[in-house]
Amino acid sequence: MSPLEVFHKMYDNDPFSQWLGIELVSVDLGTCTLRMTVRKEMLNGFGVAHGGISFSLADSAFAFACNSHGRHAVSIHCTVEHVAPVFESDVLTAVAREENLGRSISNYAIEVRKQDGSPVAFFRGVSYRKAKEWE
Repeated sequence: MSPLEVFHKMYDNDPFSQWLGIELVSVDLGTCTLRMTVRKEMLNGFGVAHGGISFSLADSAFAFACNSHGRHAVSIHCTVEHVAPVFESDVLTAVAREENLGRSISNYAIEVRKQDGSPVAFFRGVSYRKAKEWE
């Protein structure tokens, strides 16, 4: 199954990513780029996007990238470093890149940037690759 077919199998059954308003920019083996616009209901009490928004966008890019090889993969560890605030109407882009593809464990780095290219979050993820393949 191609990376794009895997993406659609996952995304079409992912109401949270759909709620975020995630749009696919590109997907290929070991990589995925997603884009979304921050909405008012995503803001916290300080008037900035809740940290879970950029985390969730990065996590979705991570999920699609680590499943792109056609095997079911799940996260086993994730970290995020928020480096700048995000505001309503900001357009965020997350780029997930595979750093290591192992037989059962793989590592990914995901950058989240604003529309002007400035970074807002750096996310790292480790996935466990199951034996089951996407059908």
